[in-house]
Amino acid sequence: MIIGVLREIKTEEYRVAMTPAGAEVLERHGHGVIVEQNAGLGSGFSDDAYRSAGAEIVGSAAEVYARSRLVMHVKEPQPAEYPLIRSGQVVFTYFHLAASEALTRAIIKTRCVALAYETIRKIDGTLPLLTPMSEVAGRMAIQEGAKYLEMEYGGEGLLLGGVPGVEPATVLVIGAGTVGTQAARMACGLGARVYLIDSCLQRLRDLSEVMPPNCVTLVSSPATIRRLIREADLVVGSVLIPGAKAPKLVTRDMLAQMKKGAVLVDVAIDQGGCFETSRPTTHKDPIYTVDGIIHYCVANMPGAVAKTSTMALTNATLPYAVEIADKGWKQAMRENPEIGEGANVVAGKVTHRGVAEAFGLKFTPIDRLL
Repeated sequence: MIIGVLREIKTEEYRVAMTPAGAEVLERHGHGVIVEQNAGLGSGFSDDAYRSAGAEIVGSAAEVYARSRLVMHVKEPQPAEYPLIRSGQVVFTYFHLAASEALTRAIIKTRCVALAYETIRKIDGTLPLLTPMSEVAGRMAIQEGAKYLEMEYGGEGLLLGGVPGVEPATVLVIGAGTVGTQAARMACGLGARVYLIDSCLQRLRDLSEVMPPNCVTLVSSPATIRRLIREADLVVGSVLIPGAKAPKLVTRDMLAQMKKGAVLVDVAIDQGGCFETSRPTTHKDPIYTVDGIIHYCVANMPGAVAKTSTMALTNATLPYAVEIADKGWKQAMRENPEIGEGANVVAGKVTHRGVAEAFGLKFTPIDRLL
């Protein structure tokens, strides 16, 4: 099978879907790998490094799409790419379709096999291809939130961990999945007072055994969020419903109760955001202010640390890419239900319930297409 690796064209996206080391593994399995020219430069991988791994460098995305049966991306296809996607072609990337009806309908029209990293799910419920980027984003959420608490950006002028004799900042993390846990760990390590809330009591029990003493775990409820948001200097939204829109847990009315210059970091923005006032931003223009509250809603946070992110992503995606290339997508899904969970749109049919419900579209179980 020919596997194509595209150069990312979304604004300020520097990651690449496959490292040269990953390309070499695919080559050793007997597959051909073609890589768009300069695809790896943003992550520190030269065209020569891919050539040394056995890959072929080609000059355009059009050639990658035209020659590949499996196309690998990091972010969702952009409008300029829609006409290039072929019927029956497997496109393997982060789609986040439930956040965009326009993208969903465009992908339906292509009749491709849209296989989303973010919805591949193991039997135990974990999301192996979302986890590495969630780990990066969770840590970055605190790093960025701490920066925007500085006066220069309109923040409160607080050092997250305080100093001896001065209280630390208060951090509220909403959602105790991978993002939330990593964010809470990072904030605790910097010395902040941290509240980590989630709707799953068992998850909180497990975390209470391993989190530092400056992390308080609480069951999430609207009342709890309203109470804690008054105290919070930094709020991290890290709620995930795989494949579906994120719920709006912080409303516009709640902003009036917050401290002026507090910071909201919405890591769920890829899935529509979990703050009512969230809208996507970019690394070049990352923040905006609503009612005196700073919002950081960058939709591709891990792209800012592209080398770390690319290596972590390849570690996770490569085994699935090999399996799909070795067996073909149908057989791979029959033998490995985890890959079937990643099917969002196949041959013009919506095969992920969360995407269908987001836009009132008909849902077709993937099993019917295998």
